[in-house]
Amino acid sequence: MTTRTPLTTLADIRRDARFALLSIAAVSAALLLGQIASYPNLGWYATLAKPSFSPPNSLFGPVWSTLYVLMAFALWRLLRRPPETPGRGRALLLFVAQLALNAAWSWMFFAAHSPLLGLINIVPQLVVILATIAACWRVDRVAAVCLMPLAMWVGFASVLNAAVWGMN
Repeated sequence: MTTRTPLTTLADIRRDARFALLSIAAVSAALLLGQIASYPNLGWYATLAKPSFSPPNSLFGPVWSTLYVLMAFALWRLLRRPPETPGRGRALLLFVAQLALNAAWSWMFFAAHSPLLGLINIVPQLVVILATIAACWRVDRVAAVCLMPLAMWVGFASVLNAAVWGMN
């Protein structure tokens, strides 16, 4: 009679739960920092000229909520990989860098009332997101796929940011 080992041990479940909490906390911190800069300045944003392809303000909340959930899931996937996994450290470093740039954008665009500063942030942010996806692809393809909608939205947001800067 052979003894079957459980697919997941209690230690694995606890580790995964800690990584989930860490992922949610990190992404939520970026979200909160961005909101602190954004919400008091929505009145200023409403006064700006915007291009015809600017989405309605009601779309930003649901889109960003979805993207933050996907980012947290991607980070959780990366953290679950064994530390010795080739490329894991680089993927995590790039992930943290894109998350920091994400939070900083709101301060540069909204809090500073500067579409130019927002543009100075968002272009490198997009590059770092793409680098993060490439690094994740080597470590965990599901994590990489989860970040692809972020790259598409930030690509669109870059064009929108440039248009707002040009119009104002």
